[in-house]
Amino acid sequence: MAQIRPFTAVRPAQSVADRVAALPYDVYNREEAKREVEREPLSFLKIDRAETQFPDDVDTYDDRVYHKAADLLKDMEQQEIYITDQDKAYYIYRLTMNGRAQTGIAACASLDDYLNNVIKKHENTREEKEQDRIRHVDTLSAQTGPIFLAYRSRKQINEIVDHVMKTQEPLYDFTSDDGISHTVWKISDASQIEKICQAFSEMDDIYIADGHHRAASAVKVGLRRREAHPGYSGEEEFNYFLSVLFPDDQLMIMDYNRVVRDLNGLTKEAFLKKTGEIFQVKKLGKSAAHPEKKGQFTMYLDGEWYLLEASAQMLSREDAVKALDVSVLQDYLLEPVLGIHDSRTDERIDFVGGIRGLAELEKRAQTDMKVAFAMYPTSISELFAVADAGLLMPPKSTWFEPKLRSGLFIHKI
Repeated sequence: MAQIRPFTAVRPAQSVADRVAALPYDVYNREEAKREVEREPLSFLKIDRAETQFPDDVDTYDDRVYHKAADLLKDMEQQEIYITDQDKAYYIYRLTMNGRAQTGIAACASLDDYLNNVIKKHENTREEKEQDRIRHVDTLSAQTGPIFLAYRSRKQINEIVDHVMKTQEPLYDFTSDDGISHTVWKISDASQIEKICQAFSEMDDIYIADGHHRAASAVKVGLRRREAHPGYSGEEEFNYFLSVLFPDDQLMIMDYNRVVRDLNGLTKEAFLKKTGEIFQVKKLGKSAAHPEKKGQFTMYLDGEWYLLEASAQMLSREDAVKALDVSVLQDYLLEPVLGIHDSRTDERIDFVGGIRGLAELEKRAQTDMKVAFAMYPTSISELFAVADAGLLMPPKSTWFEPKLRSGLFIHKI
């Protein structure tokens, strides 16, 4: 039984929403973030990454950075760049990329649902990565980057969302520099809110699609606030965290590809021979190609592409994680042949998001790497199966596009 609540949003004024909305803080390094904030001074990135307001010799995690972020948010509110709605509402958030739309609901999810595994995870988090966002949320007393959640599509919710989009003018409707269109509507009708809340309450499972570290950080701040307020009722805003929830039938997961620095001491001929003993191998030539189905991989080596196909036995392993294509490649080729024993820590392997395309794999294999593997995307049903089994995916198993923007919705705690 999931608790997905409407909330009182702090959000940008309509006239500047396109300038404020920013890609997530962790897609930039410090230099890139600084350039982006210089390009667009209203970008929310200056709050998400407030070290951009300091000389490079100030540490990213200096206390002054977090206090500066809080000051910047306060300043933007005073200038009415940010406004605060006067009612609790849900918000429809539609993102359109290359003509394909996915539409979610911005809302607040329950800390207790996260702790009780109603909100299911499929990745481990690292304490050091959590600490930055814990300090950011705690210092601002606000959650600024929504967690990307997924649920099994419900007709009742879909009908309300479709009705609002057809009958109401959007709050925001703009296209960002990367060509993604962002459209937002507000659901403030009490009967619609009640129906959506009820529909979510009937769900036993909701899934983190992306944002495991942001979710863990928000929850830990909430637990700190509970300790500081032992008489808490459960209704306080720190008991909930900002999310955007999408029905599973609208989500697209892209491939997350692999590049390896060397052939582990093997000649090209010896490597191809070993690969042929594991997979069915077909030489494709110079033309780049994506895998067309589960169990297929395309490989780029010395200027040529190859198609690798796994056997039915490899793909029929009962374990939900072992059956993933990323696990098949790791267990049958990357580890035994190329010596990649731990892809989390081995510096000989790197990962390339599918949004970068096959040309990026060719480029990497021709420069700092030796061989590249293009993957067939993990499906949302596979993600659900892993989470339902209480298991964890290998690193870099899913790449979600388009990315949710930060700064469109802020939840004060």
